[in-house]
Amino acid sequence: MSLEQMMQTVMEETACLPQSNLALTVSELTESETNEVVAFLSERPIHTVIMLGMIRDNGLVSEHNRGTFYGCRNSEGRLEGVALIGHATLIETRTRGAIIEFAFVAQIQNNLHLFMAEQEKAEVFWNNYADDGQPMRLACRELLFELKGALEVRSSVEGLRLATLDDLHLVAPVHAAMAEAESGINPLETDREGFLARCRRRINKNRVWVVVKDDELVFKTDIQAETSGLIYLEGVYVCPSERGTGLGRRCLTELCTDLLTNTRSICVLVNEENEQAQAFYRMCGFRCVSRYDTIFLKKEAPRVSLEN
Repeated sequence: MSLEQMMQTVMEETACLPQSNLALTVSELTESETNEVVAFLSERPIHTVIMLGMIRDNGLVSEHNRGTFYGCRNSEGRLEGVALIGHATLIETRTRGAIIEFAFVAQIQNNLHLFMAEQEKAEVFWNNYADDGQPMRLACRELLFELKGALEVRSSVEGLRLATLDDLHLVAPVHAAMAEAESGINPLETDREGFLARCRRRINKNRVWVVVKDDELVFKTDIQAETSGLIYLEGVYVCPSERGTGLGRRCLTELCTDLLTNTRSICVLVNEENEQAQAFYRMCGFRCVSRYDTIFLKKEAPRVSLEN
């Protein structure tokens, strides 16, 4: 799907975004603002779970966020938006003006990999970012699925467990291949040491679940973000030889049933064109609750200001 086609389908929806009647300013957020930011993001937790999870894991200011958190305030000092601008650029806003302000801040960066937002917000952001920002490399639409009550577990899966660092040689290549299938870039080729470090960190945080048989990765999924009431999964993988056997459904159902004893819901993003994956999540009890647009950006050389 081209960007023009993708955006045309949501033109009418952007009209419902409220305008801000007050002057807006954007500034980098500090740790002292954490409670205020968390309260703001927690008003719509399923749409902000990734940012909330990062703040919970790393704090507002950390190299592990791979970007900078910004706040957009009106002239009365109230937050109208929070954004993470960096490798993955994410926004949560209450007004159209806040989206536009964040788009202008993002324009001066040169290390963005992707921008992701709900359809109508992505339209406004892109219209204000594109002229002076990094060019688009790829665009796709994704469906946000949510599970609030797991299906009955009829039989447990032998070997479903948390990954250890001994599994890194199996987990990392599969996760990198899945990232390449979605974005066109293999992180093991472009940032090998950084990617492996992030995989190790996630394993050490008990966020990766696997089934391994005869030194082959049969099933894998990652908890990318976790808050007090919501878990966001990514990288759900079933090896080709086991697809269609029901193993993936049994693994995910058992895992989600266990996770739901300590959280209210679980969510995952699925490419709109991947109908097989959508059917899989529906069979596992998930339902589609929203639509997102993801824009992958071309990296550019740093911009240099020339002065006489």
